[in-house]
Amino acid sequence: MNLSTQSQTENGKIEAYLVSDHARIGTLPRHFGSRMLLVEQTIYDFMRQFDEKYTGGMWDFLELSNGGFYMRPSAGDKVQLNVESNGYAGAMTTDATGIVACLFCFSHLSLQYNDQHIARHFHRLRDFALSHREAGEIFAAID
Repeated sequence: MNLSTQSQTENGKIEAYLVSDHARIGTLPRHFGSRMLLVEQTIYDFMRQFDEKYTGGMWDFLELSNGGFYMRPSAGDKVQLNVESNGYAGAMTTDATGIVACLFCFSHLSLQYNDQHIARHFHRLRDFALSHREAGEIFAAID
């Protein structure tokens, strides 16, 4: 994938930018403050829940031009996901997989902690996902 990915919404183009290695350390605190470790761990937990073959590894950080953020596994082409809560089973790229894991995380934590800041991250990422090339798979997995 290129350094940037574009997605078009009714409000205009939303772009995703890969966070450089030297900028990674400040990315999670900037987006999630004191909940940064909780957010990161919850994303990994959802990934383990949805992909029985997932054993960890490096993840890319991406920031969105609308102020959003998501993570995706750095390695691999397609990931087979199984979301038992809604019956979804299918394969998607690591980019789409990361979006799914992050959307689940942001939704879950925003409700659990009544956290409007994390809820905004959900909506920003959802806006990006609406025109993602794998939008159909992403929304089938999160419905």
